[in-house]
Amino acid sequence: MPILFRGASPWAPYRALLALPSARLFTAAGAVARLPSAMCGVSTVLLVARAHGSYGLAGAVSAAGLLATALAGPWTARLTDRHGQRRVAPWAAALAALGLLGLVLCVRYGAPVWTYFATYALLGCAPNTGAMARARWARLLRASEGARPTPGGSRLNGAANALEQVIDELCFTLGPVLAVLLATSFAPAAGLLTAAGLLLGGTLAFVAAGGGGGPAPAAGSAAGRLPWRGLAPLLCCFAGTGVVFGSLEVTTVSGTEGAAGVLLGVQAAGSGLAGLALGAYGRPLRLGRCLALMAALLLLPPLCAATTDAAWPLAPALLLVGTATAPVMITAMNTLHVRVPARRLTEAMSWAVTAILAGSSAGATAAGHLADGPHPWLGYAIPPMAAAGAWLAVRAGSRERQAPPRTVGGPPARRARTPANGADHEREVTPARRPPSPRHEPARRPA
Repeated sequence: MPILFRGASPWAPYRALLALPSARLFTAAGAVARLPSAMCGVSTVLLVARAHGSYGLAGAVSAAGLLATALAGPWTARLTDRHGQRRVAPWAAALAALGLLGLVLCVRYGAPVWTYFATYALLGCAPNTGAMARARWARLLRASEGARPTPGGSRLNGAANALEQVIDELCFTLGPVLAVLLATSFAPAAGLLTAAGLLLGGTLAFVAAGGGGGPAPAAGSAAGRLPWRGLAPLLCCFAGTGVVFGSLEVTTVSGTEGAAGVLLGVQAAGSGLAGLALGAYGRPLRLGRCLALMAALLLLPPLCAATTDAAWPLAPALLLVGTATAPVMITAMNTLHVRVPARRLTEAMSWAVTAILAGSSAGATAAGHLADGPHPWLGYAIPPMAAAGAWLAVRAGSRERQAPPRTVGGPPARRARTPANGADHEREVTPARRPPSPRHEPARRPA
């Protein structure tokens, strides 16, 4: 693996990443495979609402798919960790694509409404390509580092998470636009049919690209359990970030109407640029500080909305908010890489996605209720409170991990902190007992 020296080009980490075997192929295929996740919600709403004239029914069907993804995603990821991406991902993608096709046929031929929920719930079986890509990067970097990690490897791991975060931002920016374009230019079902094709084709190409698609190391019965003690604060962080995303989106759409697409695009652009810059920067950041900065910048949208009715002041505010969300997501993912064993990495990241989806749903629901009131801009007060709550959870988790555990019959263990993968990795160090002095040993009798 290339060693990154000081003074190198800021884009050197990305060039080193894409120089790894099959990296370019599975990165491109992974971007195609995760684009449908940003298309399905809007496509479903447009299809069902056009057929029944009810946005309430359309939103309920879309929420059913979101709930199914939150419930089934970790189980699909556990199977992926245990049996490998090549064995699980194609079948899971085929089942999800079959569910999308079934929803189109049910709407087209006037099937009972309950069939909409039954078929669209199969979308929850879709493999989490973002989690699989991050796990594959981790395995490639471990294989190229060998048994002894290097500082360059830690920097490349952070750059890989930054690259995947930028791809996520691009997909969730372009996905809804593509879905609306297909549904309005061709047919209401065109968005879902295209999403089904991209999901199946992209997943098959991702699996065929190689680069560590087999079972995780030590998979199977020896996989053990997830370290929930270290994972729980991170899940609270991801849930809080999801509340930020969901409430910002609903409040912006309800308050700015026609300018919402541009404003949300500005926010996504700020997040993507910050992700690229953070990956090129290469130095580890502290998750608590990133959350504190995000909470402070999230005070700008409510201040702008409370002082003026114009939409344009929100653009620079949301741009700054976007530059703060990417460091939080990337640093949290780096910390998750450190705290979770490699054999359970895909499942742990799926739990992170589940937390984001749950938080996004809660934030969107709360902001929607406030949007119906006399002061719709009050929805902008939800994101800073959610970010502050995530900061408190991470802070409490770090204090608990720093506390030395109590031991029985020996000296207390102390904590040593070793930076790895952009986060603080903690390990227990127990002082070795000194051997007994010779003068305290009983004298031996001569034979």
